[in-house]
Amino acid sequence: MTGEDTTPRAAVPANVNDPDRIAFGLTFRQLAIIGGPGLAGLGCYRAFGPLLPPVVWIVAGMILFAVTVVVALGRRDGLPLDVWLRHGVALSRSPRTVTPGQPRASSVAVVAGQPKIPAPLRSPITSISPAGVLTSEGSSKRLIACGTTNIHLRTGSEQAALLEGFGRFLNSLTGPAQLLVTAQRHDLSVYAQATADFAPRLPHPALQTAADDYAAFLLDLDAERDPLRRQVLAVITGEHGADAAVRALSGLGVEAVALDGPAVASALAHAVDPFNPPVPGPRAVPGTPITVRSTP
Repeated sequence: MTGEDTTPRAAVPANVNDPDRIAFGLTFRQLAIIGGPGLAGLGCYRAFGPLLPPVVWIVAGMILFAVTVVVALGRRDGLPLDVWLRHGVALSRSPRTVTPGQPRASSVAVVAGQPKIPAPLRSPITSISPAGVLTSEGSSKRLIACGTTNIHLRTGSEQAALLEGFGRFLNSLTGPAQLLVTAQRHDLSVYAQATADFAPRLPHPALQTAADDYAAFLLDLDAERDPLRRQVLAVITGEHGADAAVRALSGLGVEAVALDGPAVASALAHAVDPFNPPVPGPRAVPGTPITVRSTP
């Protein structure tokens, strides 16, 4: 039939990254979580069995078995329950106050005679150049701000071409790379203020009223809801790999631009405070003097 899509397709299982099942449909990690406490309980029963009635051992064994099954099979926030619990224990033992830099005696708050010293926030990034090259863990990296494209609205041949181009982009990488997708709080008050400022210059009173209503709608939406925007960043290893990555992503129909030093500093500053809207405008690169031009 003319016009029929004959692009070959291959079905990829959704659980391709799942760990192997060893026995009874359980992974090695799940078997270890269930079997380890079970063997320990069996050893305790054989050593101290006569000291307690059989009913006590049966009840304790049922409770132990239920807890281990829940920990082995349960999930929370997309993580296995044992991993989630391990992170919770690590978080409970970490300092509550984390700030960059070293604590100074003049800025230490004294509570009940004991100084409350904040723990330093140590970043793996050691330097940021004005061109946007950041040094982390001994290697140079570049940040690329990327857009998105909807592959589901394309035909089969277009999808195959996009996937092939994305595969060429991945194969062209010469080092580790990371694609970071985050949802950030979007401040709509800036757009509302711009609309309200432009409304008096509209040629018709009805248009001015509509612009004022739209500005009020944006302010209400910003106050009553939690508007979000999506940010996609690609972290490329190497100083000269950013240009090739930008060309490869642009060939896929994705807007991509390599960030300079102030934009990289702004992205990193927002990463440590993701719950507040980012400060508009670029940030000064560490080590660069800040100059202000005054107008007479």
